[in-house]
Amino acid sequence: MNTSDTADPSRRMAALARTLSAPRTVDERLRAITASVVDLMPAETCAGILLVSKGTAFETVAPTSPLLRKLDSVQKELGQGPCVAAAIKNLVVRSDDLRTETRWPQFAAAAVDSGILSSISFQLFTAREKMGALNLFAFEPNAFGPEEEATAEVLAAHAALALTAARTEEQLRSAISSRDIIGQAKGMLMERFGINAIEAFELLTKLSQETNVRLNAVAQQVIERR
Repeated sequence: MNTSDTADPSRRMAALARTLSAPRTVDERLRAITASVVDLMPAETCAGILLVSKGTAFETVAPTSPLLRKLDSVQKELGQGPCVAAAIKNLVVRSDDLRTETRWPQFAAAAVDSGILSSISFQLFTAREKMGALNLFAFEPNAFGPEEEATAEVLAAHAALALTAARTEEQLRSAISSRDIIGQAKGMLMERFGINAIEAFELLTKLSQETNVRLNAVAQQVIERR
């Protein structure tokens, strides 16, 4: 960015939007987002994304500092903290001074011991098995005022879009793979028993229901056992 872009937050955000629109992997996009949100904060800040799967599996994504993994690990161990609260329950969770925080006293004490004095977290998405939050931690109290919150919220929206697109692509690949597996299994049953496509699919469905196994898993077993 040039000097004028650096001096004007709106130009910085516009430049960032152009950067994020370029073809990138999801990981590259998320790293650009966390690096940019830190750059846009006036106070010394570190940022990262926490993904929580099935309520127990924690994954720290695109951290700008090793401290993020430590703080997320503490939250996993304690089952409490701003990132967990944002990912699972609330859209925005802010703590202006962790030294006086009463919502998560054990986590707050651990964060303060690490030099962190304030935080803000934004829920990115909630799904049946996975949730996520963009998290910022600052080394001074009251680091996130209304302007900083608004800026970070814009970047949280970019992160949410990137993760949603990745999740949709993964589901599409899974659906295509399942379709191909079921089609292959149907063809094998048709050849083996001299039945048509509808009868082969009904046979797979009946096996799935009787064994309480997903249809694509039954199809995979048919292919493997031939």
